[in-house]
Amino acid sequence: MKADITLTVNGEAVRETVEPRTSLADLLRDNLRLTGTHLGCEMGACGACLVMLDGVAVHACLVLAVQADGQKVETIEGLNDSGLIKDLQETFHDRNALQCGFCTNGMLMSAYALLAGNSDPSRDEIRDALSGNYCRCTGYEAIVDAISAAADHRLNKAKGAQ
Repeated sequence: MKADITLTVNGEAVRETVEPRTSLADLLRDNLRLTGTHLGCEMGACGACLVMLDGVAVHACLVLAVQADGQKVETIEGLNDSGLIKDLQETFHDRNALQCGFCTNGMLMSAYALLAGNSDPSRDEIRDALSGNYCRCTGYEAIVDAISAAADHRLNKAKGAQ
């Protein structure tokens, strides 16, 4: 039996009819064509499928679409379109914090979630925030550098606005 769900995805109301076993990642990718939510391990270990669910970073491969009924979902596309991660994208580029790019969207989601709750994270806190993300290419140091640089930039910008 299928279930009718309503959720807000990147600021837009969405109504879908889904199988109860449909993951949020599959709903986003297959039904809504939001393919920035990548599927890697499908066990919540790699972080490629991270999205924000009511302001909390979650593995969309582990959340059933029916569990997201009535909630607000932000994907990498939504954060990109809103400009909320422009500085992170720039520092990832400037610091060469991406190579093949498969993990990048999940890394950006983790960085966004971290900086939303901690404007001045230490390098250890950044590493801890990235512990749910898997990357085969970069060795993580460039990613930590990029997030640290984005945090510093945001702090300096905030101080300049005062």
